[in-house]
Amino acid sequence: MKKPVHPPPSSRHQVLLDGLPVTAKLLHQRQASDIPEGYVEDYLALDWLEWHGGTLRLTITGQNICRYAASRHAGDARG
Repeated sequence: MKKPVHPPPSSRHQVLLDGLPVTAKLLHQRQASDIPEGYVEDYLALDWLEWHGGTLRLTITGQNICRYAASRHAGDARG
């Protein structure tokens, strides 16, 4: 069976959604400096990240969106 072909992300929101699992992994590994330029500000504006005691972390909303994004990618890998 042929894998579905997905078009490239058409919006900044989609790019951020697709990149959130990687961003979460970088935060977990304490490598926030490796998050692409401009992403942190956008994630903060979307309320997907927050500052907590001088460190960045996913908000509850960010955690839920990250799970959704990761499940989409897992589904794509199986497809």
